[in-house]
Amino acid sequence: MASEEPAPPFDWSVEAYQVHESTVARRSGLAKGTTMALLIRKATLSDAAAILPIFNQAVLETTAVWSDQPSDLLGREEWINIRIEKNLPVIICELDGKVAGYAALSDFRPLDGYRHTKENSVFVDNTLHRRGIGRALMVSLLQRAQQCNVHAVVAAIDAANGASISLHSSLGFKQVGRLPQVGRKYDRWLDLIYMQMSLKASPFTQES
Repeated sequence: MASEEPAPPFDWSVEAYQVHESTVARRSGLAKGTTMALLIRKATLSDAAAILPIFNQAVLETTAVWSDQPSDLLGREEWINIRIEKNLPVIICELDGKVAGYAALSDFRPLDGYRHTKENSVFVDNTLHRRGIGRALMVSLLQRAQQCNVHAVVAAIDAANGASISLHSSLGFKQVGRLPQVGRKYDRWLDLIYMQMSLKASPFTQES
C-alpha cells in the first residue's frame, strides 16, 4: 500500500484558511477541484449547542475525556462563559459554515503561582478527522496563548491516544511525564501522558 501523502501546510498568518483541494478530494470523497473553506474564530455562548455533540462524542465513544457522563447545554455554556470571563481563548473551527471542532485554554492549577501556565484541550467532530482541523485549531490557540502572555502550555493526554500525542509532538510539545493507571474507563486502567511547550521557545511568535 502506498504511503499517504502528507497534508499541505496552512497559511497561519490569516484567520481564514483554504483546505488544499487534493487533500479534501482524497479525504472527503469530493470531486477533484472542489474546495472547502476552513475558518478559525472566537467562540461565543451561542456556540455551545454546536460544540455539545462534539464533546459528548468524546465522552461516550473515546478515552479522550475521562468521564462517562455526557454534558448538557447548560454545562457547555458555563464552560465557555468561565473562559470568556477569565480572558482565556476558546476558538471554533468552521468547515463550510459548520462547526467542525473547537479548542481552548484552561487554568492548569487554581493557585496563583501557576497563573502563567495553562492547559489546552482540542476536540474535532469524529466524522471530520484527518483533515488538518486539529492542527489548525492548535496553532491558532498557541498564537492566542502568546498574545495572552502565557509562558507554558500543558497537555494531559490518554497514553493510548496516539493521534493527539503525534499532533502535539509535531507542534513542539515534549513529553515530560507519565502517570500510570490514574484513570479508569471502559473497565480498564488508563495512563496519563503530560506534554509541555514553553512558548518562549516556540515558533508561534507574531514575527514568524
